[in-house]
Amino acid sequence: MTAQPAFDALIFIGRFQPLHNGHLAVMREALTQTRRLVVLVGSSNAARSPRNPFTYDERRTMIEACVAAGELDAAPGQIVVQPLPDIAYNDQAWIAEVQKIVARALRAEGEARDLRIGLVGHGKDGTSYYLRLFPEWRSLDVATRYAMLNATELRADYLRPAARMPTAHLCPPSTIDFLARFMLSEPFRWLVEEARFYADYRAKWGATPYPVFINCVDAVVIQSGHILLVERAHRPGKGLLALPGGHVEVGERFRDAAIRELKEETRIADARGEIPPAMLGSFIVDSRTRLFDDPHRSERGRVVTQAFLFELPARASLFGVRGDDDAASARWHELGRLSADRFFEDHAAIIREMTGAAIE
Repeated sequence: MTAQPAFDALIFIGRFQPLHNGHLAVMREALTQTRRLVVLVGSSNAARSPRNPFTYDERRTMIEACVAAGELDAAPGQIVVQPLPDIAYNDQAWIAEVQKIVARALRAEGEARDLRIGLVGHGKDGTSYYLRLFPEWRSLDVATRYAMLNATELRADYLRPAARMPTAHLCPPSTIDFLARFMLSEPFRWLVEEARFYADYRAKWGATPYPVFINCVDAVVIQSGHILLVERAHRPGKGLLALPGGHVEVGERFRDAAIRELKEETRIADARGEIPPAMLGSFIVDSRTRLFDDPHRSERGRVVTQAFLFELPARASLFGVRGDDDAASARWHELGRLSADRFFEDHAAIIREMTGAAIE
């Protein structure tokens, strides 16, 4: 008699940027112990960046190509791949999203509470954090000889003008084929330039005797169900949407910096002309000012930002704006029609936290 697997479903959470042999080792072991493997592809709503170069669809394709090529021995339907968005600054909302996605993926299997569900990962890599967040599921810690394999180093080698392609002992052949094709694309060229910017930026601060701590501000400007956004004119994040904002100057208060950056990047005006700083300051909701300090929010290094909520009076016609300074353009966007994968760094999360708007 064939032994029944230990689990009805195992959940594997990862970013797979890119998919490498360490991921495959975990999945191969999981497939021997479960009827269904649910792979949750993290940061599915993130814009391209050197840290997240590949879209959800591209990473799903990598996984599916491994199955099609026989690099993963899975029965039809045994692997389910689902997108998992980032929900920065709200861990409980992210945990709830994981629970919801898993319940939906396993709906055909029966009620989740009646299923033997586990969370699979390797305790010595980034997945170890997830293994402690879901006490309702058993943990399966998979030891693998690829424990030292680091996707960060793979990306650093790949996102170079003379790319260093991973070899078969690092990534499956199907992923290597994908990476070779991707090198010919415009997104690859954009990513190489972004990666070069970040490397040069960090090198400028490399000689300091202590870690550099960069202070920034962002203006969350709301009027009549719209939010004021700029398109970044320069690297990093060239072409992405962002909140008006920038660095705090020496001797400048954070509040004053937010007003200055808002004026410089958007030239916000009413019928009488550009709005003066004092009037802009009167629109700030001081009780809603918030610090955003995720240590990994920026690839430039340790960058924190103080966000200020500007609530402008409701009017039939929105205030006039035009892009200037570091902004290629500035315009109003409907709050209900924002897409997280168009935003620089964590600006979509800042908007969600400051306004309550749902951004997919």
